Amino acid sequence: MLSDRFGRNHDSLRVSVTDRCNIRCFYCMPLENVSFLPRAELLSFEEIERFVSVATELGIRKIRLTGGEPLVRQQLDRLIAALRRNPMIQDLALTTNGLLLGEQAEALFAAGLQRLNVSLDSLRPEIFRQISRRDGLPQVLSGIAAAQRAGFRNIRINAVSLAGITEPDIVPLAQFCREQQLELRFIEFMPLDADHGWSPQQVLTGAKVRAMIESTIGALSPASRPDPSQPAVDYDYLDGGGRVGFINPVSEPFCGDCNRMRITAEGKIRNCLFSTTEWDARAILRGGGSDQELADLIRDCIDNKKAGHGINDPQFLRPARAMFQIGG
Repeated sequence: MLSDRFGRNHDSLRVSVTDRCNIRCFYCMPLENVSFLPRAELLSFEEIERFVSVATELGIRKIRLTGGEPLVRQQLDRLIAALRRNPMIQDLALTTNGLLLGEQAEALFAAGLQRLNVSLDSLRPEIFRQISRRDGLPQVLSGIAAAQRAGFRNIRINAVSLAGITEPDIVPLAQFCREQQLELRFIEFMPLDADHGWSPQQVLTGAKVRAMIESTIGALSPASRPDPSQPAVDYDYLDGGGRVGFINPVSEPFCGDCNRMRITAEGKIRNCLFSTTEWDARAILRGGGSDQELADLIRDCIDNKKAGHGINDPQFLRPARAMFQIGG
């Protein structure tokens, strides 16, 4: 296994395929003057395949494709099909904002994608626009429906909880997901916005969100946790009406069980979402380096992982790059 100094085994890799996105959520990107990477700087599909192949030899078994918005990368289904041919990958998932999902769902499913996470913070068009700074709610809802028709049975909705903004959206989102047989996960707002406007006062904690659901919809019971490294704490509705989860990196950090590493769209390896250090895999991939050199680089990255992200520490130093540049 790929273990760090704290005994955490790493079997999950998040691969950003692009930093580009077709919306401008304020918790992820700036509104204007966004500087995207030139296409030549992005890892090719072949380079991603090679990196993933080396990573799986070290124990990586779960792959999640992210962005930016991964569906703006052309022919993404080709990469998915190639990754599915790797027999050591047990779980292949993708996170999307859903705007292009309607037109790509069938191809993604046919290529072998196993799971989908769709970002949806509000069912109110005006709040959707306030957060994403673009229109598009109907397209997201159509994309979710198209994914269900295509055959996806494991679709999660990711909702970022924002104090002073999304409180009225908590219950409607929960009810919508129960009705549509979707698994909902609420995520606390993290200090990864490009405008550096984050403050603790903007964090709507998972505990508050759970209390809102229980006081309105019904009681929740802690769900079984077969994978202790999963970031969400899940609850089942006692009436049998589905499941809801809470990802609380600010109020209840789960760093002690972290099993994840990341590679950015231009090939920088990161051992934490909040890491201030990166390891350059692209230099090896394009410089004639060997698979052993890649493996050593991955091991060095994981060996230097810190005990936790330190959001709540007075000395916390937020990463210079925003979420869209790191990979969600």
